[in-house]
This record gives sequence, structure tokens and C-alpha cells, in this order.
Amino acid sequence: MASFEGKVIAVTGAGSGMGLATAKLLAERGATISLADINEEALKKAKASLPGDKHIYQVLDVSKSDSVDSWIKTTLDNFGGLHGAVNMAGIIAEPGPLTEYSDEVWDKMFAVNTRGVFNCLRAELRAMSAGASIVSAASVFGQFGAPGHVAYCASKAAVIGLSRTAAKENAHIRVNCVSPGSVSTAMNEHDDEEHIKRSLSGTVQKRRANPVEVARVITFLLSDEASFVTGAVYNVDGGWVC
Repeated sequence: MASFEGKVIAVTGAGSGMGLATAKLLAERGATISLADINEEALKKAKASLPGDKHIYQVLDVSKSDSVDSWIKTTLDNFGGLHGAVNMAGIIAEPGPLTEYSDEVWDKMFAVNTRGVFNCLRAELRAMSAGASIVSAASVFGQFGAPGHVAYCASKAAVIGLSRTAAKENAHIRVNCVSPGSVSTAMNEHDDEEHIKRSLSGTVQKRRANPVEVARVITFLLSDEASFVTGAVYNVDGGWVC
């Protein structure tokens, strides 16, 4: 099990779900976490749930580059360096056919899911030194079509392109993606059981992941144990893309 003692890791989407699970796992392994989320109350609870007392948080809208730059600057000012980053902030819209999609929904999805990752990658790469590592959240929906979710699929496919390009441009820093399938979070806890069963019928394990199952893969990719892994997309999907 890799140790993160002495490491500073920045995590977006840290107020809940996979982002929070990742922050907790990293903190348990010794990392100091700079948490970011758009929900301040969730951030306060997240920080209080982490072992250790050095962690910081900042309310963040990832779609705003000045907000992201400020967060990374605050992280550097507090800790003097940045060894890793996890870009998990993202949104999904109510499903609807492409022909009925509004410009507003399309633009919002790309503002958070794609420009948000771009803003974070740019600020993080500028702040990092050789040996650092970044993991961003793509999705299995970024690898195949999902009727009703055209903007989400396209925005997550763009994250893969962003990350692979960043990896090739920055050989001294490893840049990877995780590509989760269906994950149990507060956003979907009230989903109809029959809908869940139908949506997972094409997967091997036919269940949703616990957020910590995704967090374990992210933690591996951040660690030195993944020293020869960059530009990769790791599916954590119970056998959906196979």
C-alpha cells in the first residue's frame, strides 16, 4: 500500500461521492489535502471527516479560471508545493434527445466537465515539479454513446483528449484518467431499482460501484507504484467497456 506521507494533493469535487472518498483515502495514507468544491457546507463536513488537521478547503467553481488559479495559489502558499491532483468535479443533466437539447444545457455541461478540467490541468501543471501526478474523471460514457446524454458523453470524451495531450506535452508529470461506470452517490441514491437493473444489464458485475472502489484506482495512479503509467484511461466500471 503506497504511502503519501509528506505529499500535498489537490482534489476537486471533494465535498461528496468519489472526490470525498479519494480525499479520505489519501489522507488515511498520510497526504495533506487541499479540498475544493462548489458546496461550502459539504466542504466543511468533508474536511472534518479527514484524519489530520493540516488540510485546507476552498469554495471553487471549476468553470472559472480565476477561481481555479486562486485555489492552486492558496495551496502553494500554504504548503509550498503540489505533488498530485485529482479533478473529480462534474455534473450531468436530465436526459433528453439531441434534437431537443438546448444551448444552455450544452454550454453548462462543457463549462464544468470540460473547461473545468482544462482550467485545473493548466493551473496544476504550472504549479508542479517533476514526479508529480494528475488524475481526472472521464466516464465510460466518454467512450461510447448513451442515448439522452449527448452533452455528458461529449464532455467526458473531451476530458480523455485533454488528459492524453497533457501527458504527451509534460513527460515529467504523469497525467491519467479514471473512467467510472455507474457509482453509488447521493446524486443517484433515489433511482428506481428497475431502472438501475436495466442500465447495468450490459455490465459483467451488474452492480454499482462504491465510491471507494474508484478512489483506490485513483490513489494507485497518483502513487509511485504507477510510475510507468501516463496518458492512460483506467476503466473502473464492473466490466462495462469490455
